[in-house]
Amino acid sequence: MSSVNVNRSVSDAFYRYKMPRIQAKVEGKGNGIKTVIVNMVEVAKAIGRPATYPTKFFGCELGAQTQFDFKNERFIVNGSHDASKLQDLLDGFIRKYVLCPYCDNPETELLVNAKKGTISQGCKACGHHGMLESNHKLNTYILKNPPSLDPAAQGSSLTEGKRGKRSKRATNGDANGDRTGSPDNENNTNSTTDIVVEAPEKMANKDDNGDDDNWAVDVSEEAVRARLQDLTDGAKGMTISDDLEKSEKERMDIFYTLVKCRRDAGQLDSYKEFLAEAERLEIKSKAPFVFAELLFDENIAYQVKKYRPVLLRFTHNDLKAQKYLIKGIEQVIGLHKSTLLNKVPGIFKLLYDYDYLEEKAIFEWSNKMRKKPVPKDGSKDISQEIHEKAAPFLIWLDEAEEESDFDDSDDDTGKSDDDDLEIQYDDRAKEPLKNQQQQNQQTPMKVVDDSEEGDDVDIDAI
Repeated sequence: MSSVNVNRSVSDAFYRYKMPRIQAKVEGKGNGIKTVIVNMVEVAKAIGRPATYPTKFFGCELGAQTQFDFKNERFIVNGSHDASKLQDLLDGFIRKYVLCPYCDNPETELLVNAKKGTISQGCKACGHHGMLESNHKLNTYILKNPPSLDPAAQGSSLTEGKRGKRSKRATNGDANGDRTGSPDNENNTNSTTDIVVEAPEKMANKDDNGDDDNWAVDVSEEAVRARLQDLTDGAKGMTISDDLEKSEKERMDIFYTLVKCRRDAGQLDSYKEFLAEAERLEIKSKAPFVFAELLFDENIAYQVKKYRPVLLRFTHNDLKAQKYLIKGIEQVIGLHKSTLLNKVPGIFKLLYDYDYLEEKAIFEWSNKMRKKPVPKDGSKDISQEIHEKAAPFLIWLDEAEEESDFDDSDDDTGKSDDDDLEIQYDDRAKEPLKNQQQQNQQTPMKVVDDSEEGDDVDIDAI
């Protein structure tokens, strides 16, 4: 039997995760035609999911009913379907329900909380744990038939009704998907019909004759683990509720702790986790302040580029988040004043070039600082000092916006693949002579690599 990679987008012949190629057999004719997936049990075992899940997924995608004959291991999709078509659909199932969204590893498991109606996914390879991102209609079936449930107790079609329930109580399973049962058998089981519907897990304890001799609580290790998981999920729900009742500072501290732990563990690529937690705590716009405090120091010129994928998810098209990022940058500059204060124009230029900040956010911050009164003793806070140091950049940005003298290629000169940047500005606003103004307006920004000074950003004297 030929095998393929579980993740077929991986072309490596030595990829360790393999699965059998789907084998399909078309049976019947006319309205009774159906496709039997001959080796669905082997395929399901290779991807670590119940065989009913991919079969149901096929039914949802193809708009066809599905039937399961667990005794004979026959998994059926109504209609005539090619094996290659089903294989392509299986790839979609694997992407949605098997592969880890962070490491693309198939060593995952689904954790179902039927009470809360949630499906989470845990990865044994990278340790990721989060809510399932897919909103496919198969989720409804998974909630009703979690992986820990005995497959024989699961539903047999997308439109399961009383006829399907009678089929599950039948003495002998029909290999062709026949759902009819004898009247005598139905009469003998009528007294337990309500119990079967309300507690399907008890059906797994019935023998082939439909007897209900075993009514004890399932104390197997798997069942106990499932019950503990439900309790844990319930506790998490209570924690979420309590967190939202806390003050904003306390919620910021919770997010601070998460980011710090991920930073110390080298897991700052957990973008989706940070975004989900910030939204849960209702502090998404203020999260950049936390990132600035934890991720930036005197090497900010290098770090602005390094952590761009994380921060852009919070600051992109969010003016309030950009303002909080500026506040965080002010705090970082204040902590490393001797090193960073003279580099303020270059820092703002990098933040602008890498799309952290938009013109509107920068100008609003500038106008606020300009209107802020200076104390009688002449002392200035760090924000006012930074504003004064940023004057060359603000002048350049104002003129660039009004005159549109810089095209896209000129803007890109503020970026460099190297970590060492030195950005120089021309002072066009201060030139007294008209010809000098015209000459300077055509002078692009210069980027100079300095391999010995890792993050020095100097501004020409005005």
